[in-house]
Amino acid sequence: MGRIGDKFESLHAKNEKALIIYLTAGDPSLGVTKELFFGLESAGADILEIGVPFSDPTADGPVIQAASQRALKAGTTLQGVLDLVTDVRKTSSIPIVLFGYYNPIFAYGPKNFAQAAKKAGVDGVLVVDLPPEEAREFRSHTDVAGIDFISLAAPTTPEVRLRRIAAEATGFLYYISITGVTGTAVPRIEDIKREVSKIRRITKLPLAVGFGISNSKQAQEIARFADGVVIGSAVVRLIDENKSNPDLVKNVCTYVREIKKALRWQVDD
Repeated sequence: MGRIGDKFESLHAKNEKALIIYLTAGDPSLGVTKELFFGLESAGADILEIGVPFSDPTADGPVIQAASQRALKAGTTLQGVLDLVTDVRKTSSIPIVLFGYYNPIFAYGPKNFAQAAKKAGVDGVLVVDLPPEEAREFRSHTDVAGIDFISLAAPTTPEVRLRRIAAEATGFLYYISITGVTGTAVPRIEDIKREVSKIRRITKLPLAVGFGISNSKQAQEIARFADGVVIGSAVVRLIDENKSNPDLVKNVCTYVREIKKALRWQVDD
């Protein structure tokens, strides 16, 4: 078991739920992203999901799309993100998941990427546009490297396909709480609870819920029946709003600290 599995186990022992924070690497700069790594870890983030900027992030809403464009204009590359993780790993053991699209990985070379990611200290990868049916070659490298392949499930996923996804996923299963792209709708708690209950009957993997979660109340309600929550667009928006503010890191960490506080005392239904 790697850092991701260990983290969920340790949180479960404390009846605590995981807070997974998404950042777009290089927005507004890789230097600020590095500061946020350490700040968010201190603020209570349990896992960091690091977005590799891409020119056509079709699964992401306007907030993360804009962040990806800013990061690309700032010169952020996949190699730069791997170098950042390498640097952070000198002093941090927080689980790190690289979130992105397959094109940059394909250009880098799947085998080369898996080896470089492992050496850098990456714990998991979530490739939005690489469905399980097409992931065999890529996973032949990441599985060997011991990198978790995080899979997505959605409200529209048929049960037969869901069973296949769950059987092949590692690390945790990421449940998309809404249809559509990130940060564009408010999730319906009862709908999520019903779907998570169905997934629980299929897999013992930890379940994290993301898309549309932006405040402590939502996070706490979802954490009553999920193992973790993912917050992305709300954090990316806050970073953009504070990009010229010397207290950027402080303000983002204050927000994250409040979310984490809501996840520390949960009673499973």
